[in-house]
Amino acid sequence: ALLTIAGYSLTDTVVVFDRIRENFRSNIKDTVEAVMNRSINEVLSRTIVTSLTVLLSSLSLFFFGGEVIHDFALAMILGVIVGTYSSIFVASPIVLMWRKKRPFARK
Repeated sequence: ALLTIAGYSLTDTVVVFDRIRENFRSNIKDTVEAVMNRSINEVLSRTIVTSLTVLLSSLSLFFFGGEVIHDFALAMILGVIVGTYSSIFVASPIVLMWRKKRPFARK
């Protein structure tokens, strides 16, 4: 379960960062904050839908699965919640703070 959640969270963060990179190339005149905000808003629906799908299937495993699968489903539920939160609300602001110290080199 931990490897699945790590892979899921990493993929979700890469999608956000890829959209940020793509928007930086197309919106040269916008500020860093505006581009990052737009990028997060563009991928937010995809992230929420994916997270809810995994969360609903994990909840069904937790409630309807046997005692053996309980711990796996609980790890998946907690991991999806933490992974979604970190890819949206933690990773992008860290990059923003890091880039304020060292500005982007736009081409």
